[in-house]
Amino acid sequence: MMKSLITTLLLMAACSAAASDPQPDPALIARGRYLAVAADCGACHRQTVSNGAPFAGGSVIASPMGRIVASNITPSKQFGIGNYSEQQFADALRKGIASDSSNLYPAMPYTAYRGMTDADTHALYAYLMHGVEPYDRAPAENTALAFPFNIRQLMWGWNLLYRDNPPFEPQSGLSAQLNRGKYLVDVLAHCSTCHTPRNMMMAEDNHRYLSGGPLEGWYAPNITPDKSGIGDWSQQDLVTYLKTGHLAGKAQAAGPMGEAVEHSFRYLKDDDLQAIAAWIKQVPAQSGPLARVGSVPALVDINATVGGQGDQASLANSVSTDGATLYSAACSSCHGQTGEGTKDNFYPSLTHNSAVSAATPDNLVMTVVEGIHRQGSDADVSMPAFAAQLNNAQIASVTHYVRSHFAGISQPVTAEDVSQIRNGGEPPFIMRYKNGFMAACALLLVLIVLLRWRRKR
Repeated sequence: MMKSLITTLLLMAACSAAASDPQPDPALIARGRYLAVAADCGACHRQTVSNGAPFAGGSVIASPMGRIVASNITPSKQFGIGNYSEQQFADALRKGIASDSSNLYPAMPYTAYRGMTDADTHALYAYLMHGVEPYDRAPAENTALAFPFNIRQLMWGWNLLYRDNPPFEPQSGLSAQLNRGKYLVDVLAHCSTCHTPRNMMMAEDNHRYLSGGPLEGWYAPNITPDKSGIGDWSQQDLVTYLKTGHLAGKAQAAGPMGEAVEHSFRYLKDDDLQAIAAWIKQVPAQSGPLARVGSVPALVDINATVGGQGDQASLANSVSTDGATLYSAACSSCHGQTGEGTKDNFYPSLTHNSAVSAATPDNLVMTVVEGIHRQGSDADVSMPAFAAQLNNAQIASVTHYVRSHFAGISQPVTAEDVSQIRNGGEPPFIMRYKNGFMAACALLLVLIVLLRWRRKR
């Protein structure tokens, strides 16, 4: 009798637990999966080892303050978010507050995800908890920021100033397509995280929305409909670029944008891509820096100049810093002797190329350093990285050669420029004047203590 009673109680407890944590509807999980792609969660939280587990974390974001390591967001109860309630998940996603009440760093774009609707937050939670395999290991590295940025409590003040985006509400004056595009651009795809410049405190400067800014050595270009941005792009041009990662005669996605195309944009529905493009095409135009283009010099016969086309393997033993020689050895076999590329645009032209003709050499330098490895909806693209074969002086020389011969830009590029670009670009204001900022804070603290002491006296 007792044994039967215990068995009954155990069955009742199991049924009660199952009822309290029901398996979500497959349609809800599928919707959450699409949202995870649209929000590009895998861009940061992917495991960087070959064939790594999805959302297992470990990828490193090289911020100006130090290395931020993405966390494990699989449903692992020990190493991931398996013990998060839905409210705790929503707080991390939209407020930047972890389940232990510690502050996340805004490398996690919670200032954008703050606008995510309750329904989308619920679907994303269902997918991560029930549609992702738990990975029971922590990332191999830990976040390591310089003092005082390693004090997470300081984010309380930053959040007070800049975590002010309200939940997304459709605007009555906009069409359904534009409202959807605004939600995708500003919230899920968080485009402004890269394409909006930052202020002195490393928060987005919303007065210059989508007008471009530096990003880990790269430069995220102006994507407003200005002549310095995408003013001459059609809505369909934008859709093509987001889906494939390239637009003949204009641009090729590399670096962080190449990853966004590979892991996110190419999987979005055509209606959503059209909505994104429609919204971007109608935002207020913002002027950005224009390329300093002079008259393009007569294109030389590189073979006649350097005695024949070289090959990339020969660079390993090369000490030349002559731009024409380096171009012949490293670039001409794909891009052509005069930078014409191939007729099918698989190897793009350098004479009509946004990276070559940009106001700064950053993206061209980073492309030479890191290469391009991108999967679009139409092809896989690969350009070798030359970081190990060319030193800073050589990269500066070939960059200057390409810009001067194929875009008419005479602006010099030095080895020091390349070194700074490769190391993340010019330090932001808050890093350049970190010591002064800390001294001012210390002085303010002393003044507060003295004032309180006088008041007590």
